[in-house]
Amino acid sequence: MKKFTYTESKDTRSGFGAGLLEAGKTNENVVALCADLIGSLKMNDFIKEFPERFFQIGIAEANMMGIAAGLTIGGKIPFTGTFANFSTGRVYDQIRQSIAYSDKNVKICASHAGLTLGEDGATHQILEDIGLMKMLPGMTVINPCDFNQTKAATVALASHIGPAYLRFGRPVVPNFTPADQTFEIGKAVLLNEGKDVTIIATGHLVWEAIKAGEELEKLGIDAEIINIHTIKPLDTEAILKSVVKTGCVVTAEEHNRLGGLGDSVAQVLAQKLPTPQEYVAVDDSFGESGTPAQLMEKYGLNASNIVAAARKAISRK
Repeated sequence: MKKFTYTESKDTRSGFGAGLLEAGKTNENVVALCADLIGSLKMNDFIKEFPERFFQIGIAEANMMGIAAGLTIGGKIPFTGTFANFSTGRVYDQIRQSIAYSDKNVKICASHAGLTLGEDGATHQILEDIGLMKMLPGMTVINPCDFNQTKAATVALASHIGPAYLRFGRPVVPNFTPADQTFEIGKAVLLNEGKDVTIIATGHLVWEAIKAGEELEKLGIDAEIINIHTIKPLDTEAILKSVVKTGCVVTAEEHNRLGGLGDSVAQVLAQKLPTPQEYVAVDDSFGESGTPAQLMEKYGLNASNIVAAARKAISRK
C-alpha cells in the first residue's frame, strides 16, 4: 500500500477561494457572484483584488443564476457562490432553463455540501445534488477531495467551456494531493494499485478510502484506490481497467446512494462488465444535526465501513 502523508488539514472551500483568485489573475473575463455568503465561500481575496468583477446579489439565488447566464453573453466567465443546497435544489429550474438548456458558460460553485455541513441539519445538508446536476445534459460535475485539488479544479474550470458544477465542503480535511498538480477534467487519479478489490471514492471519502486501504493491507487484502474527482464525464476507461483486474468494487461518497457516484459506476458495469459492487453512501435518507464527525460515523461514511464493504464485495466474487 502506497503511503500518503500530509502536513496540514484545510477546508476545501478555502481551496475554491484560492483557485478563484488565481483564475481571476490569469483570465480577465472571470467574474464572481455571491448570494450573501462571501465569508463562507472564501471569496474575500478575489473581491479585494478585483472589486469591479464581483457582484453581491444578496439572498436571491434564482436571480444570481439568471444574471450569471446573462453575463456569459458578453464573454464573461461567471463563478456563482452559495451553499450546495441553495446552488442546486433552490434554483434547479433556473439552472436547467437558463444555464444547461442554453449551454451557458457558468460555473456553479457550491460549498457546505453533504452531511459535513453539520449542525445546520437536514434542511441544509443536500445529499442529492450530484444526481440533480449530472442528469442535466452538458453539465460537468466535479467533486474534489482536498484543498489543493479544489484549487486546481477551480483554475481548470476557468478554461473549460460549458456549464459546470463544482462541489466542495466546510470541514477541514487532510490536504495530501500535490500543490502543483494539473487538474484534468474527466480523468481519474489512481492512488494505489491493487489486485483484490477496487475502491472508487470521491470528495471527502477519498481520504477515508486511503485509510481503509491501510487497514485492508493489515488483513492481507490488496486494494486498488481510485480518486474520481469528476463524476461527469466519468472516466469509464479507468474504472473498467481496474475492475477487470480486481473483480469487485466499492464506491464511497458523501451523497445519497441513489443518483451519485455509485449509480454512475453501476451503470458502466451493468453495460460493460457486470461486477459485484458495494456502496458506502447515505442510504436514502435525510441527515440531521450533529458534528461532521458524528454524522459521518452514524451514516456509515468512514474507513471502517469501506473496509467492511470491501470484504463483502470480495466475498461475492
